[in-house]
Amino acid sequence: MDDDRVWSFEKSLWTGGSDHYRELVDDECLMALPQPPYVFSGAQAIEAVSDTPRWSDVEIDDGRIARPQEGLIVIAYTVKAKRGDETYEAHCTSTYRRLSHEEWRVVQHQQTPRILAPAVDEAR
Repeated sequence: MDDDRVWSFEKSLWTGGSDHYRELVDDECLMALPQPPYVFSGAQAIEAVSDTPRWSDVEIDDGRIARPQEGLIVIAYTVKAKRGDETYEAHCTSTYRRLSHEEWRVVQHQQTPRILAPAVDEAR
């Protein structure tokens, strides 16, 4: 999978519906997300997504791709997602494994919400 397709694939997971998500997330996937139960299996993540409104606008920045071995892709990035008046920013990782020539599945995903450091009081 070339780099452009990797980012298109990842973005589609933020914007696509539950059927699309079900297609791309492996049953053996593990996800660490910032809401209970915090660690999700693939089936739990798919269920959670089917009950969640999808993001309408997604920006991926500072994206990095590693290919540690044939058939394995690891990515890290910062996301800014919006739907209506809601904005969500996080640092994320995903890992994909290839099942066949052009068939890939997510086997790991993690989100750490962006933490904005408080301003430092220079007068102290």
